Amino acid sequence: MNTPPEARSRTAHAPSTVLKAALFHAELAAWLLALGMTVAGKLRWAAGGAGVALGAHVAGRLWSRQSPVPMPYFMRWILLVPRGPHSPARLLRMLAPRRGERILEIGPGVGVHALPVAAALRPDGVLDVLDAQQEMLDDLMRRAARRGLGNIVPRRGDAQRLPYPDATFDGAYLMSVLGEIPDAPLALRELRRVLKPGARLVVGEVLVDPDFISVPTLRKMAGDAGFVLERQLGPRVAYGAVFRRVAG
Repeated sequence: MNTPPEARSRTAHAPSTVLKAALFHAELAAWLLALGMTVAGKLRWAAGGAGVALGAHVAGRLWSRQSPVPMPYFMRWILLVPRGPHSPARLLRMLAPRRGERILEIGPGVGVHALPVAAALRPDGVLDVLDAQQEMLDDLMRRAARRGLGNIVPRRGDAQRLPYPDATFDGAYLMSVLGEIPDAPLALRELRRVLKPGARLVVGEVLVDPDFISVPTLRKMAGDAGFVLERQLGPRVAYGAVFRRVAG
């Protein structure tokens, strides 16, 4: 019996996803222990907890670089934590979506950024959202329905093989997602293909994410894919970068 590609992908990613989640929760628990011990005045225990947390963080970062996978749906609560430099308001300033445009988000999660972008595109603009996990898309669409947003088009797919025609979108964005894609340079080339000449691409990254991509690395990858950096907002440890698709 033939196994569907989606099922094979889930099976292949399962061990990496479990380990990524385990390391994250170990780090979180260790930081909470360190905080509690500090408050209690038990500094030796606090130092031990901090050491375990740092070890789990380093291990998680190394594993993510070796086996990049999307954030699993059962960890979606992390997406609802206040975003700071990657807040929806900051994204709207960088992306500047306009009524009537067609925009693409890769890796929308539960819609923290998708919902305000879709609202900004109304009444005749469209936001396409692509995610590898159907559970994330279903959750996002339930939230969109509760807000009365009918201009979001969900699609399950692979960012390395975007299921859209050439020169389709006026803009695109990825918030703490690019490093989760196994072949990020290929994903950027695919984005260039589906974006119109002169279209904008926004990429957000934050250092605490184990899949973090630094500014120099991103600039090199994006340049090779056919984008030019227009501006960068925020510090290098929590930045947003705005690129333009080079014509031709």
